[in-house]
Amino acid sequence: MLYYLFDYLAKYNLSGTGLFKYISFRAGIALIISLIITIVFGGRLIAMLRKMQVSDEVRALGLAGEDQKKGTPTMGGLIILFAILLPTLLLAKVSNIYVILMLLTTVWMGVIGFLDDYIKVFKKDKGGLRARTKLIGQVGLGLIVGCVMYFHPQIVVREDISKTPDKTFNQEQYRFTSNTPEGKKVLVDYNATITNIPFVKNYQFDYGKILWFLGSNYHYWAFLVYIPAIIFIVTAVSNAANLTDGIDGLATGTTAIAGVCLGIFAYLSGNAITSAYLNILHLPDTGELVIFSAALIGACVGFLWYNAYPAQVFMGDTGSLTLGGIIATLAIAVRKELLLPILCGIFVAENASVLLQVSYFKYTKKKYGQGRRIFLMSPLHHHYQKKGIHEAKVVTRFWIVGILLAVLTFITLKIR
Repeated sequence: MLYYLFDYLAKYNLSGTGLFKYISFRAGIALIISLIITIVFGGRLIAMLRKMQVSDEVRALGLAGEDQKKGTPTMGGLIILFAILLPTLLLAKVSNIYVILMLLTTVWMGVIGFLDDYIKVFKKDKGGLRARTKLIGQVGLGLIVGCVMYFHPQIVVREDISKTPDKTFNQEQYRFTSNTPEGKKVLVDYNATITNIPFVKNYQFDYGKILWFLGSNYHYWAFLVYIPAIIFIVTAVSNAANLTDGIDGLATGTTAIAGVCLGIFAYLSGNAITSAYLNILHLPDTGELVIFSAALIGACVGFLWYNAYPAQVFMGDTGSLTLGGIIATLAIAVRKELLLPILCGIFVAENASVLLQVSYFKYTKKKYGQGRRIFLMSPLHHHYQKKGIHEAKVVTRFWIVGILLAVLTFITLKIR
């Protein structure tokens, strides 16, 4: 909203109003505002939650420090939601389809997580929201994200085909939008189900080509592959983030690291010069996602003020499901979803540890009559706690691994 105000005032040449044209300036302000919101108002929220006795029952897992966590307020994810939404609404172009998509994701997953926490805390139902209902909500968001990315006319890839004169475009699928006055560039805006492939140069993965057997018109049916793939990604990452939120500060810090990486990708992809230099897809208007990413980073780092060991508040599903949904949608928006297994390696490892543990236990119980385990306990962070490593050290080491994975994600831009 402030962006439009200062954009209007800039017409009168008022000093300083031009700053709001710069993404870097607005992103910096968004980060500062989100930090202030979480740190200043976080304490008040914790006091209110404590007064209302909004605390989730801590399961007896035989882990060190469990007794200290009893009575700790939950649903602290509300402050994360507020710290993301307010700076984004104030400083980003809210008419931008990518910003709208991220705001929708934040609110949608926040509502699902809130309902889950509400049932656990106020209805005294340990199971919370039914798994089927939660899954329907996640699938619903994935369906919306997939449809918007596929059908919305503002979501396009821009390419200068003057550098590839031999390349041809199907006029029914692609839209020629502009030529430069000099006539040296031929810019083509098109919406296709393509994304960058890690470690591969001069080639993009096209979801639609999975249907190659349908002939040259396969792109008409590409949504049959693309949208289910997006649904899977959104559902998988949001659930993985939820599993990761098991010890103080782990999910928050890991999300902040991923947010930094995806925010940089959004800036690089939205800029014609940097995207051409790095040979990645040029995605007009994704630069506005930098403001959203900055708000996300500030909200996560600010929340660590209270969520780092020993935690004064838990984010609950209100926060964890939302953060997972945001990371998934953000990666999809900048067409870097194939990098998620690397960038979100911590989420992947946590999710995989649960799947492996459950599968192996069921297999061995059926075969030997007694279930066996791969890990001392799953998710993976509990395995290291069982080995006697303090949870603060587990979190710090996971953060270090997360940073290494983020660096590796950037390296993929050159190792191609």
